Amino acid sequence: MGWAEHYRRRDAIELVLATEGDRLHYAELDSVRAAFPSREDLALALQYRWSRALAGRLDVTLVDAERFADVDHVGAVAAAWRATARRHPALRRLLDSYRAEAGPLFRAEVEAEQRTMALAAGLAGHDEPADEVTRVGAAFLALVRETPAGTARPARGGRPIEQLFRRLVASS
Repeated sequence: MGWAEHYRRRDAIELVLATEGDRLHYAELDSVRAAFPSREDLALALQYRWSRALAGRLDVTLVDAERFADVDHVGAVAAAWRATARRHPALRRLLDSYRAEAGPLFRAEVEAEQRTMALAAGLAGHDEPADEVTRVGAAFLALVRETPAGTARPARGGRPIEQLFRRLVASS
């Protein structure tokens, strides 16, 4: 891809992110159709943008966690995901709305994000089967989405890790 193509795709993404609503606009935007051959290609480009933003936030979080030994990795990784979602609300909203119609390539990228979150939080190891790490990451992300930052801990099993394990046991 040359620079002209790069800028055309970047501008198309910016246009999509600036549109109102909770659905991924593709067919009605000529410049977006010219830049991306399909909705799936557009969604993959948006997911790539999200992945880059999240990876940057996670890198900072993990460096801080290494400096401070008593950092709650689960909480820090959850906070990084939430901070990225707050910084890029339109991007997160569009990706969430696209999930129901997503094809296999997009789902694979979502699963890669789930594995990244599980590994970064220390909830899974690199030596575990990928499908298990994906399952743990999916449960963790569901918990992150359902529990807003600063929410008071419930009396029973108040630590986030305990909540996650209860969720994983229930999903087995």
